[in-house]
Amino acid sequence: MHIPDGFIPISQCIVYYVIVIIVGYFAVNWAKNNLDERQIPLLAVLGAGIFAIMAMNIPIPWGTSGHMIGSPLVSILLGSPYAGFLVISVVLIIQALAFGDGGLTVLGANIFNMGIIGSFVGFYVFKALKPLIKSAGSVFIGSFLAIFIAAVACAFELSIAGTFPLEAGLIFMGLYHAVIGLVAEGVISTIVYVTMKNLRPDLISSGSLD
Repeated sequence: MHIPDGFIPISQCIVYYVIVIIVGYFAVNWAKNNLDERQIPLLAVLGAGIFAIMAMNIPIPWGTSGHMIGSPLVSILLGSPYAGFLVISVVLIIQALAFGDGGLTVLGANIFNMGIIGSFVGFYVFKALKPLIKSAGSVFIGSFLAIFIAAVACAFELSIAGTFPLEAGLIFMGLYHAVIGLVAEGVISTIVYVTMKNLRPDLISSGSLD
């Protein structure tokens, strides 16, 4: 889902950067007020895991790629979409600067898709469904919808930028990430959540437990 440099005009890139900076301000304040010494190592481990899973890219026509994002799981475990935003932002910045995975001009757009849309959709779908179904099922659906909606948003952004047609973008980005969401993002996120719930429930936000 990483967008390379040159795929979005600078004027549009600035808009995404402004949104990311605003959300980043609230995320940093959340971290100052809510993170404790038990959760910081968990964030580091999750960040390393996300870095690894993002390296497993599936090429998608017209130059972008498909992969897991991980931000829904982080948001659910830590009890806030700001947690997912912070972790994914750090990962994407390192990838862009050190590995050329996603461009610098479009870094704001990539964080917007995977860090904001992915985190907020995944977390709030989970919160909405948790009173209705088991938490594991809520994690699965939230993680699936997070990556799928982020991919659809990416297709719209590239269409607005004139990079490729919307219909083709929706087909390829939506289809690829729907499959990734079902067989990878949803399944792996659920496994990690259930494992931690059984072994280390103290590391999971109380609001994310049954």
